[in-house]
Amino acid sequence: MASVRWAFRCGSWTPSRSEWLFAARCIQKEEKDRIGQFVFAKDAKSAMVGRLLLRRFVCERMGIPWSEIRLERSPRGKPYLAAPLKVGSDLGAEPVAWSFNLSHQGDYAVLAAEKGMQVGVDIMKTSMPGSSSVPEFFRIMTRQFTAYEWSVIQSAGSEHQQLAMFYRHWALKESFIKAIGIGLGFNLQRVEFHLSAEPLTQGRVQCLTKMYLDDEEEVDWIFEESMLGADHHVAVALGPADKPGLSPSPPPATTFTLLSFSDLITSASPLTEEDPAYWDSFEMKAEAPQRQGDTQTTQ
Repeated sequence: MASVRWAFRCGSWTPSRSEWLFAARCIQKEEKDRIGQFVFAKDAKSAMVGRLLLRRFVCERMGIPWSEIRLERSPRGKPYLAAPLKVGSDLGAEPVAWSFNLSHQGDYAVLAAEKGMQVGVDIMKTSMPGSSSVPEFFRIMTRQFTAYEWSVIQSAGSEHQQLAMFYRHWALKESFIKAIGIGLGFNLQRVEFHLSAEPLTQGRVQCLTKMYLDDEEEVDWIFEESMLGADHHVAVALGPADKPGLSPSPPPATTFTLLSFSDLITSASPLTEEDPAYWDSFEMKAEAPQRQGDTQTTQ
């Protein structure tokens, strides 16, 4: 299977002492230290789940033992596999590379991976702006969308429906930016999305959205859109691999599999000794800020 779509509901995860301490033992020390510095439990849980999702994917799908996985971060903060790859083929040819990406926002953390294609994933929860009205929020975000996209967003109906359409477009844009590996500095108005009239529904992946880059349709890009719960939009961008001559057939649309904590650690093995103080520190954290606009955090 060359497609992986995993999700974990961090919002309803209340880790026990043993779960949190075991999870901390199964990630690299520098990541454990970084997660320990988060002020709020919500952010710490999302980051921890992101590390476990990545390590499970590398271990189970790329065939690298958990204890040998070495994940590093690019200057832009994107995780990549730094450990020597031991994945080969029986014929001795260079294996088709996996591309993987993470996102966490709202109540979920998600991982998307694809063999032979570039992949980017983004999840956005439809929520009211924390410190401004919807019209003011849209005014602040004006430059992020084209005039056509704004016409679609603002004609969606009620304010909540407009916000849902806004976050759907935002997830699409972010998934593409993450797939091509470009962060700050990319003019988001260069990319315009044309959605199908068919609404998104839970439990079904839609691949009808078209993307225009600099006013030209990008026929080589596929966008999988789905809903997690009633209010989380997920977009997966799939584009041609960098290797010349490698143009695999479009993969079948894959729904996200919701994992439990036991699923996350099914292949895990401890890398460090238990640190009881790590639980004491986590237990003291507030879950989230008192008033939060649900800003996005990606990995």
